[in-house]
Amino acid sequence: MIRTTYLFAALILSCFCALTWADLFGYVDENGRAHISTKQLDDRYKLFQSSVAKPIDKKKTRVAGATKLPKISQKKLNLYNKQIQKVAKKYQIDPALVHAVILAESRYNPEAVSPRGASGLMQLMPDTAVRYKVADVFDPTQNIRAGAQYLSYLLKLFNNDIELAIAAYNAGEGAVIKNGRRIPPYRETVAYVPKVMAYYRHYQEKI
Repeated sequence: MIRTTYLFAALILSCFCALTWADLFGYVDENGRAHISTKQLDDRYKLFQSSVAKPIDKKKTRVAGATKLPKISQKKLNLYNKQIQKVAKKYQIDPALVHAVILAESRYNPEAVSPRGASGLMQLMPDTAVRYKVADVFDPTQNIRAGAQYLSYLLKLFNNDIELAIAAYNAGEGAVIKNGRRIPPYRETVAYVPKVMAYYRHYQEKI
């Protein structure tokens, strides 16, 4: 019960931070897997974010580490969309998912570098770059191709379970497998999965 409560609280926090344009319903199942939707699909789904705007407490926002939904210009989206569509078709994944990961990882900054050494648009770790034969992680074409290829691999590994693939992209497939093929109870990953899923649904309607 404690673990489920923690996961659901993190889910609420991350989605509240990430989105402001829609009602969101969700729950965490007995296996610790988070489920979110813009509709109440059944009685398990509880409303935890309303589309009705509410005042934001800036002090609480800073304490919680919340951020507003990244505003990305259409020009920037168009800059990489053709490459994303191409590799998504090649590796048989939804281009909206690639866009969602890029938004979450780098906000479309091809020169982004994380404290842990992840680099480029899709924040490839050094071992992932080597694994997919990337000569220059800051080259958008190579970075997008490798990131999409890795996502495709993860989707196949986890039987097209998008949430698990996203969790593995963040925490590594080993962490997901070790945790019984469930989302690892890491604070960053628990927040990352619903955020990317929300971005994914947004791009499905937009692209």
